[in-house]
Formats: sequence, structure tokens, C-alpha cells
Amino acid sequence: MLNIRTLDLGGRRAFSHPFAEGAITVVLGRNNAGKTRLARAVAGLDPSPPGTVFINGVDVSTLSARRRRVGLVYQAFVNYPNWSAFDNIASPMKAAGRGRGGDADEMAGTVKALADRLQIGDLLDRLPEALSGGQQQRVAIARALAQQGDVLVMDEPLVNLDYKLREELSLQLREIVQSDGLTVLYLTSDPKDAFTLGDEVLLLCERAKLQSGAPLDVYNAPVCAAAADLMSDPGVNRLDEHTLVRPEHLRLAPSAEGDAAFAAEVNSVETSGAETFLHCRVNGADWVARLPGMADVKAGAHVRLYAGKDDLIRLQA
Repeated sequence: MLNIRTLDLGGRRAFSHPFAEGAITVVLGRNNAGKTRLARAVAGLDPSPPGTVFINGVDVSTLSARRRRVGLVYQAFVNYPNWSAFDNIASPMKAAGRGRGGDADEMAGTVKALADRLQIGDLLDRLPEALSGGQQQRVAIARALAQQGDVLVMDEPLVNLDYKLREELSLQLREIVQSDGLTVLYLTSDPKDAFTLGDEVLLLCERAKLQSGAPLDVYNAPVCAAAADLMSDPGVNRLDEHTLVRPEHLRLAPSAEGDAAFAAEVNSVETSGAETFLHCRVNGADWVARLPGMADVKAGAHVRLYAGKDDLIRLQA
């Protein structure tokens, strides 16, 4: 288990947070929100910022990165180019002095077991350049797991992969976390990751914690406009200072009596086939409506957008 106490990332205030064992906490924030600094503080890669980091009840704040045994997986496929997949995965164990004498067979067995779990067991003799992007990222994940630590920090490791690979690796990652009892911090700027991967989401903004909890709870009850915006893609639309509406909650026709209605001028239209995005002006503000399917709306059209009363986010003054 990872427990952070009054950690100061240089934001408006320090924060504390316990990260659950056997669970994935998605740390969600924009660029410069403090995600990378948090990751490096946990891993011991930078001089520790003010605060205390506990792993399994032990204060590791003054320990080096090697002594913390925190696995790291980055967005880029960070593998040693002149080493085989086997040697890349084995490198943390060799650095720890394993792989000599009688340990060699045990280390080889560990490498093979990790590779098989990540479906690269038949690729261990290949150099990284001979592997696809998805295979290289699996090697990087296996290497991080080979440290046999209790905490795994992942910095958007799936962002450069196509949708099917992201889905496949997400499922494998969840299985590994649950079976091994790891504590995982998954850093991202994409709110979809909170729902597809997260047991919990922690929102960071300006190097401070905004909110945390189960993803659906945070989505349904944001504590402020910034929290609501982080959990929305595209960002939330503002009706007034205290009332917001998400793009996915807007429709072109009312669904119930008492729906809120908004007059909108459509500036541009995007579609992916499965969804249509209307970029509009509403009461002088830029809004986005995210509609299912192919909406027959053209740029320049004047339309009415509707949202259910319960879909309006009303913030406390």
C-alpha cells in the first residue's frame, strides 16, 4: 500500500492520499498539473518535495529510487535498443545482483512467466526494433513488474497505441493488478482512462488535489467547475457561474417535460460516424454538444439544444 502524507508539489496546498492495494488509481490532470512530479516523488527520482511517502507502512521519503522498488512505465517505449526483450525484462533483476549461479534459472523462469502473461513469450530473443509498438510496451511493463515491487507508476503508457491494443493491454493490466495485489498510479490527461481503468480517480490541478473517489461518483458530483471539466471530454459548457452542462447530456429534442432548452448557433460540425460534435455559440459562449450517431445539422444552422434538469451540474456558491 502507498500512503502519501501532506505532500507539497508546489501548488496552492499540500495533500494527503492513501492509494489502495490491488487497485488502479487514475491520476487525472492537464499538462503541468503535477502528475509527473507526483510520480517522481513516489519513485524517488527527484529530491523529495516536502511531505512523507510510505510504502507498506515504511517511510521511504529519504530512500533512493533503487531501494524503493517502485516500477515505472513511461509513455514512450523506453527499452534498451541493443538488448533483447529477455535482457530488457531481466535488467532490474540483474541490477539487484540476481542472475548469477543458481539464480540464473530462477531469473529466466521469472522473465518467461512475465512474458507469457503479457503475450510476448515467443519474442524474447528479439531486439526492440524488431517489435511492434504494442509489443515494446509489453516489454516495458514486464520489466517494471520484474522489479517485484509493491507499487507501479504508469505515465500514459497506452496513449501511443491504437484502440484495440489499448483495450487489450488495459484488460491484461487489470488482471495483473488484481492477481498480484499491486498499487498502481496511472497518470493521464484523458478522462476516459478513469472509467476504463480506474478503481479510483484522483484529480490534480495546479499541483494540488481537487477531488478523489470512485470515477462515477466524481463524475456525478464534482466539487468545482475545474473538477467537472477534468472529467469531461470535451470540457463542460458553462450556463452561468454556478451551472454547468456536459456536452454528452445535450440533445436536439426534448426527452421530458421541463427539460432546459438553449438557443444555439452552429459554427462547425465534426463526426466520427458513431458521434457528432456540434460547436456552437450559446448566450455568447462557446459550447460543444456531443450527440450520438450522425446528426443532420449543418454549420450556420440555428438549433435548440435540450438537457434534462437532473443533468445540469449545480455548484455550490
